[in-house]
Formats: sequence, C-alpha cells, structure tokens
Amino acid sequence: MTAMMAYNCISRWSGALGVCAIIAIIRPAHADPRAVVELFTSQGCSSCPPADRIVGELAKDPSVIALSMPIDYWDYLGWKDTLADSRFSARQKAYSHVRGDRNLYTPQMIVNGSAQVIGSDRAAIEGAIKNTSKAEGVMSLPVTMTLSGKLLNVSVDASKVSATTGGRGEIWICSISKAVPISIGRGENRGQQVTYYNVVRNLVKVGDWNGSSGSWSIPLENISREGVDAAVVYVQDGSRDKPGAMLGAAYTALR
Repeated sequence: MTAMMAYNCISRWSGALGVCAIIAIIRPAHADPRAVVELFTSQGCSSCPPADRIVGELAKDPSVIALSMPIDYWDYLGWKDTLADSRFSARQKAYSHVRGDRNLYTPQMIVNGSAQVIGSDRAAIEGAIKNTSKAEGVMSLPVTMTLSGKLLNVSVDASKVSATTGGRGEIWICSISKAVPISIGRGENRGQQVTYYNVVRNLVKVGDWNGSSGSWSIPLENISREGVDAAVVYVQDGSRDKPGAMLGAAYTALR
C-alpha cells in the first residue's frame, strides 16, 4: 500500500489474535528478551517491503522477538496475500480498540503490545522498544520452553514478578516460518520477490495466566505444519480481544 493509501484507509481494518510460542530440542529458548515486535504487513502493500526487511534484521537480535503477521484486508486490490490470516487482521483491530484510536494501516508495528509505529521507521521502533521497556511488568516474566518427545513444555516463573502487573493474562504459542520468499504476480508489488521473516503460521492458546508460576504441555502436532521451523511463546496482559502489554516471551528454532 502506498503511504498515502495506507493512511487514507487507516480506519477500516483490524485484528484480534493472541500469540505465540514453541521450542526445539531439550534446551531453553533465548533468555530474557527485551521486546516482542509484531509487524502487520501485506504482499499487496508497496510500502511494506522495507518494513519486512527490518523484521529480518531484528530477527537476528536475540534480545528481540520479531513476528510478521500478514493481514488479508488488502486482498481486493489485485493480489491475494498467500500468507495472510484473518486472525492477524482481527488482532490489529483489537490493538486499535484498546488504544482508542482508528490507526490501522500497513506496515504497522506493535511494540511490546502497547506502542504502535510505522514498521519501516527503524529509529521509531528502537525508541518504542526503549520506552515501553520502562513500563512496570513489561517483559519481566521469565518464560522458558523445552521439547520432550512429542510434547512442547512451557514454564512461567512468576516468583519475581511485581503484583502491579495485574497478574492476569493469556499464554499463546505460535509456529513460525523463519524465512518465506514470495514471488508477487499482481498488485502494487507486481514482479517483485519479497522475503517475509518470522511469519506466524499457526496459533494455539496454551491457557490463562493467573499471576502464579506454572507449566503447560502442548502436543507438538497442534502447532506443526509445512514450512514451520521455529516457535514463540508469550504471556500477554489482557485477552485476545483486549490485548495489553507483553509480560514475557521466548523464541526457539526447531531446526
């Protein structure tokens, strides 16, 4: 979407998802990430490729969990996004409702569940990561994952978390494709091949978090699908329909 078109359409679309996690081999995922960033992108958006590249750069930083969530509301413009999921559109809309604005566009990045910036503005992204990390409870909840046989085990350690975080939230696992090259045949990006990084391919709610430490086991088959080679788990304040701040997360490659 051109920048002008993206902003002209800012009030029409949205999302409600919940998000993610997984693991691989018996080992903990990267410890203590400082941020979860979610890029709402589209193959039919001409302003998005620079933001998609930034996700690829952020994905190399072990302190940042970067996710691509392709939306489906630009499909009518001449190219149906092959990775899009209506749940991502719903999640974007849910964030907008929580903020109380109508800022829906691509490329839009949500940082730690609370700040929204243009996904191609690297300086704004870094600023939002820094600013959101100052809020009480944000990314303060230790989360780990291990794979045992055909079960994915998720553990949350709430022993060091302040009660001011609210002690309520949801735990989600998502399966990830680390890099997906797409040749786009029509629409604003016609003729281009764009690589999408850390694309969310499937979502499974692990359970509700009540402020206590706990552990959960999820059959690996529940999140597996072709092309999946990584996973993310996160605990988020609020609910799928009213998502709040990210409280903790973990990422791991599956192969």
